[in-house]
Amino acid sequence: MPAPHAAAEAEAHYLRMWRLRQMSSAELRILLAGDPSEIAPWVESAARYGLVEAQVRLGQMRLDGLGVARDEAAALEWFTRAAGAGSPEAMNMVGRCYENGWGVSKDLAAAADWYRRSAEAGYDWGEYNYANMLFDGRGVEGDQAQAVTWYRRASERGHARAMNLLARCYEEGWGVARDPESAWDWYRRSADGGYFRAQFNFATLLAGQGRMDAALGWFDQACRGATPESLPGMIEALAGHGDARLAAFASEIGHALEAA
Repeated sequence: MPAPHAAAEAEAHYLRMWRLRQMSSAELRILLAGDPSEIAPWVESAARYGLVEAQVRLGQMRLDGLGVARDEAAALEWFTRAAGAGSPEAMNMVGRCYENGWGVSKDLAAAADWYRRSAEAGYDWGEYNYANMLFDGRGVEGDQAQAVTWYRRASERGHARAMNLLARCYEEGWGVARDPESAWDWYRRSADGGYFRAQFNFATLLAGQGRMDAALGWFDQACRGATPESLPGMIEALAGHGDARLAAFASEIGHALEAA
């Protein structure tokens, strides 16, 4: 005979499963988007029930320790289940786990393969991550031309980070003929999309044209959105630019960073 606690848990799980079966697709989406600390039992029940979106969400919650105990191995298990059911998002996350050693030993070849599957299924993050592996020759034979192809596909879906790297490829002639106009256009699109590195790169192009007012506006946005580990390099680049206004701006940001 099951222990009282186990029996109560099983009954609660059964009731949640029954309620989940009554929900519309819209209700399920609202549920899965809720506060992890409040929805964790529901997400787990939905994941066990076989709802792929819930399996991906539970995997992410386990990976981040949101609403549930952090458990990288359990996260990988849920991502793998969802990937097996055809979820491109989950395929990408399985790749992330293999690339970073989350819940499994690092395996770059396996990571690249899962990114490829996600990319071929049309998922922008899978396209972006597979392009990175191709560009760097990590887990797969390096091929910058193919990397550009996948960066472009992700960019056309609105992926701001991919836009920035596609722009860099056009700027430097990596895997594609140099094309300053295309580089300008993709940096601008990525900057408009809110990616701080593209904002910095676009500002650099503007500064090179002597358009300092516009450049300073983008440099300001870039520094405000930058990760803490990225700021020192950005400040150093600004300080060494040679323009007095940029040097003053770099000093101001540097003092603010020191105070923080």
